[in-house]
Amino acid sequence: MARLQNEYQYNAVLERVDKLFFETDENTTPNDPRLIELDLLSELIEEYEKEHFPIKTPSLPETLSARMTELHYTQKELAELLEMTAPRLCEILQGKKNPTYEQARNISLKLHIDPAIVLAV
Repeated sequence: MARLQNEYQYNAVLERVDKLFFETDENTTPNDPRLIELDLLSELIEEYEKEHFPIKTPSLPETLSARMTELHYTQKELAELLEMTAPRLCEILQGKKNPTYEQARNISLKLHIDPAIVLAV
């Protein structure tokens, strides 16, 4: 299968996808050449972006901080929810300590955070 070799090709394909996107909609038939081209070019873009613009998995401290913000929790409130002391949560948020198994379980279940992030695997 073809691959995008450089940023110039990537930008050119992005422009074409942008044009095709507005030429098609949910009523476009699956065998329409524009929709087929859109699908193929989208795959090329996705492959290029995975290689050149990878999205790394966030760390547990980053994820916990984001979740605290989303839920409008203070550190003390979050510690109570997770059934741990505020100093222990502070150490986890600073990346100084890892959660125990039980704490990791609570973090994953109560905050709906992927266990892979909690366990840093």
